[in-house]
Amino acid sequence: MSYLIRSDGEGVRASLFDLEADIMEVVWGHGWETFAVGEVHEVLLADREIAYTTVMTTVARLFEKGVLEREKDGRRYLYRPLFTRESFLRALTREVFDRLPPTSQDEAIAYLVERVDDPRELDRLEGLIALRRAQIGGDDD
Repeated sequence: MSYLIRSDGEGVRASLFDLEADIMEVVWGHGWETFAVGEVHEVLLADREIAYTTVMTTVARLFEKGVLEREKDGRRYLYRPLFTRESFLRALTREVFDRLPPTSQDEAIAYLVERVDDPRELDRLEGLIALRRAQIGGDDD
């Protein structure tokens, strides 16, 4: 997965354009394992006027970006999301972090810790660190 980060978006919209994000929210919200463009178009039409071809082009763009996979079904394609909403956001976060140079990664970690203002969240972070330390065989002693 490789995306640009939009400074004007949050969550899924940080890396997807508005219609792309709307389409993925429809797919995730309906829990569709597979879908056709017409199904998404029908849901979107309930809220706004939108051309079928606009939805088709945007779904194809999501396929090209690696968010969806597709298979031929007669004359149409059936699409399948490659991520849940949560796994998409995790992958996006990892990609952004991994693109930072090591010194900036240190700053990003420090920033994360500074942003936490709930002692329970700090406890949760300490638990995650301890779990990771155990996974890689590090000693606390």
